Amino acid sequence: MDASDELHRRACPSALLTLDGAVRCLNVAMATALGRSAEQCMGRDFVDLWPASQRMSAENLVAHAARADAVAMRELHFPGQHGIPVTCLFEARQVKDPAGGKRLVRVRVLDARNDLASLLIPFRLATAAAGLGLWMYSPERDQLEWLGGLPSLVALVPDPTAPMSEIISAIHPADRETFQQLLRSASIQRSPWVRQRYHTAHDGWHRLAVQVSRLQLGFDGPERIFLVVRDDTKQEKRKQKAQAALTAERQRAKDTADFSSALITAATEQELQQVVLTRLAATFGAFGTVLALVDDDRLCISTDARRDMREVEPLQGLRLDQPIPLAEAIRTGKPQFITDRADFTRRWPRAPLLRFPQLGSDYAISITPLSEPGDQPLGAWSMLYPRGYLLSLDEQTLVGTLARLAGQALKRIRLQQAHVELATALQQTMLPTLPEHLPGLEVAARYRPSRDGLDIGGDWYDAFMMPDGAIALEIGDVQGHDVDAAAVMGQVRLSLRAIAAQEPDPGTVLTRTNELLVTTAAARFASCTLLHIDPHDGQVTGTSAGHVPLLCAHRDGSHEVRELPGGPVLGVLPGTEYREETFTLDDDSMLVMVTDGVVEGPGLTLEAGLERAGTLAAQAVHDGLNAEETADRVLDAAIAVDHLDDVAVLAIRRT
Repeated sequence: MDASDELHRRACPSALLTLDGAVRCLNVAMATALGRSAEQCMGRDFVDLWPASQRMSAENLVAHAARADAVAMRELHFPGQHGIPVTCLFEARQVKDPAGGKRLVRVRVLDARNDLASLLIPFRLATAAAGLGLWMYSPERDQLEWLGGLPSLVALVPDPTAPMSEIISAIHPADRETFQQLLRSASIQRSPWVRQRYHTAHDGWHRLAVQVSRLQLGFDGPERIFLVVRDDTKQEKRKQKAQAALTAERQRAKDTADFSSALITAATEQELQQVVLTRLAATFGAFGTVLALVDDDRLCISTDARRDMREVEPLQGLRLDQPIPLAEAIRTGKPQFITDRADFTRRWPRAPLLRFPQLGSDYAISITPLSEPGDQPLGAWSMLYPRGYLLSLDEQTLVGTLARLAGQALKRIRLQQAHVELATALQQTMLPTLPEHLPGLEVAARYRPSRDGLDIGGDWYDAFMMPDGAIALEIGDVQGHDVDAAAVMGQVRLSLRAIAAQEPDPGTVLTRTNELLVTTAAARFASCTLLHIDPHDGQVTGTSAGHVPLLCAHRDGSHEVRELPGGPVLGVLPGTEYREETFTLDDDSMLVMVTDGVVEGPGLTLEAGLERAGTLAAQAVHDGLNAEETADRVLDAAIAVDHLDDVAVLAIRRT
């Protein structure tokens, strides 16, 4: 019996090849394995008939046998029934063709039913090289068997063979259905990686990635499901740690931006103190903050709610020349970092009684001055950390930048406060004190500055005796809310007084005042109402330079809005003549003069404001209130509607 007859009688795939690899003959099983008919395979290169993934192994198998009188063995895979891959051990060796005497290469599948483990060796080597673990599942026995791979993965299933029920019990309950579905759907292709949480007795939960595929072992061998497992636990922990660090860094960046913004917008020392004490420790992970500001060469200490004030009480009021790290940092403008109490004692041996902090545990302390070396000492802030802690260089730089920003904010606040105090003093000197007694009249004046700018403005009022016995009353408003507005206000008020001493008519007084302002090119314009009242008969002569109307309130609870004649605001148009009007102030009535801040505001029109103020004044007169009480009522109502402008009120009635 020749080689060809033996080949055709074999049930397992077999073929005869020439030494250069061409197919001489093959049986039906081999043609089926190659996915072609026998006729399609004849004469073709045996290697080319295999799938691309198997050609290198097939080529090595044939070439080894063709070069030497030796036996070569390789594992090859081919599609089986229903497309399930079949892995077989192929043998190749030279044989003699009895018919022609030529040497041929016989390739055949060996029977490996008694040694299925040999078919798994390449899989084991590949998974170990890839740092993976390999398990085999036998559905008929419902058993999982460890095949090999990364040694550390053995600990996931200590028993080399374990029932599947034991494996499933160790999987997180939320992942079990996914795992069982993965096994049921195992096909010819490897599945995607599926994440599973798996619990082991020795080190808790693992984050695994599992990939499954189905394979037939041997030409007529059993089907098995193979599970390739990757342990991502450490990688997940590193990822979570990196994510946590990224989140913390983003939060630090946001906290720092918010901190900077709050420092920039702080309007008072109290607000600045609040920003530092509430935000600093949280931004830099400290467990306490102390803020020291310099006031008349002494320390003014405050602390956040995390520290007991008694811990820093010894520092309160200390002079900057004391030998302590806080004072040294402020004096020199150089930060100080103290790792523990021993470090403090070694570096500042002359200050044992001023040890900071005196109570509680042993701390590490970071002290950062608010000003640069050589600049005026402003203060410093200090953060407390566990013993031995030291800020990183990046943190030290960031803390120093924020401290300098806080110092700039503090200088700005103190400069602004100095401006406010100066401007307020200027305004107070310019606003007159009304005479204690004006014959025949009761006059009350009220003034509140704007909330914006320097809290001063150009509103004014005045009352004084004229040479002819009449009483002059004026109220006005200079454009703006700053020192210039206050200065122009003083100029206008004094000009009106000086001119009124020479001119008895209100219209003439405004005309000459306007010419004066136009000639001197005053920086601001002004509105004004000027009244001359004869206290004997109540005759009133009045004029207005673009000012809001008068209010006249009566005892019966009624009121009227009186629009006086006159002209435009002062200081704009040269050659303007201001007209006058004369009327009588009855004994049962009260005049109320206001600036526009009283009758205009957010959502409040001039007409509505005049009506509201007039109603309030009339009700006050009806209730029998005097001029002081009436002025208070009108002013309080203006403040209640959130006024933005300066407000001034003059209330006048005959006695």
